[in-house]
Amino acid sequence: MTTAVETPKYSFKDFASDQDVRWCPGCGDYSILAAVKKTLAQFDVPPEKYAFISGIGCSSRFPYYMNTYGIHSIHGRAMSIATGLKVARPDLNVWVITGDGDGLSIGGNHTIHTLRRNVDLKILLFNNQIYGLTKGQYSPTSPFGKKTKSTPMGSLDWPVLPLAIALASEATFVARAVDTHPKHLIEVLTRAHQHKGAAFVEIYQNCNIFNDGAFSYAQDRKIRADHIVELRDGEPMVFGKEDDKGLAHVEGQVRVVTLGQGGFTKNDLLVHDEKAPMSEHFKLARLRQPDFPEPIGVIRAVERPTYNDLVNDQIAEITERKGPGKLQELIQGHATWQVAGEDLD
Repeated sequence: MTTAVETPKYSFKDFASDQDVRWCPGCGDYSILAAVKKTLAQFDVPPEKYAFISGIGCSSRFPYYMNTYGIHSIHGRAMSIATGLKVARPDLNVWVITGDGDGLSIGGNHTIHTLRRNVDLKILLFNNQIYGLTKGQYSPTSPFGKKTKSTPMGSLDWPVLPLAIALASEATFVARAVDTHPKHLIEVLTRAHQHKGAAFVEIYQNCNIFNDGAFSYAQDRKIRADHIVELRDGEPMVFGKEDDKGLAHVEGQVRVVTLGQGGFTKNDLLVHDEKAPMSEHFKLARLRQPDFPEPIGVIRAVERPTYNDLVNDQIAEITERKGPGKLQELIQGHATWQVAGEDLD
């Protein structure tokens, strides 16, 4: 007699730890935390098969609040730790939680190389355009002229664009979401979870204490339809409360057009292609308010072998040829030499 094996079902509560959440009341991090737990509950993967690795910052308290394995590591180094963990334990689903300061300033170099290597990690970059944990200094994504405690006369730095950096690093999955759009956010996180390779997701996150309203155009339900365009693979890029606007190529440039005016119809609009040439995705990543609606959703999703698989393939190959080796011999090495000649004291 064959006995049916029931597939375990999980709820978001299975992924919640017993720790008190210590973010400021109203912080956008709460909605992201809830969205991640709901996303993971969709899959038949137990909590002990996940690991959340973070750096330093408000967002990086995230691992404490997940009932999974996790490491609250050091500033800007979450990518390196996560890479080592994924290579050593390919059976784990490894997520990286970082902020715009942690992941694009002190950890910027690590972010670039993790993406170009295509390590199988899910990377969530919480972007609030400010250093919140240290109480309000400008960050790498703060807009030019931003007045903060560290830039009382206005920032003189031009901001970096997280999606553009990810694309320039040859990332295989690049997406953007907004903390106050939970349904859309879960859709994007689900796609990231399913992607095999480095999945980079920028999340607009409101810091209501030190930079309130930085992304109000994308978060306010009354106006956001006119300021964001939701990307859907294979569909035209339409936006606006009345779905009456779109993006089109005009004289070789991406332009906002109004349907029904100037002879433009839906057939003239750009159609999103997640596998389009990098140059097309780069154009989307650089669209900014107030001149353009800002794209949210999956911008790029392509396939490429992962770094962790390639490393483990090499290990398997050399092990088959030479055996498992001995750690002591590796440490001692095979090349030794003596310094001879004059008295070195």
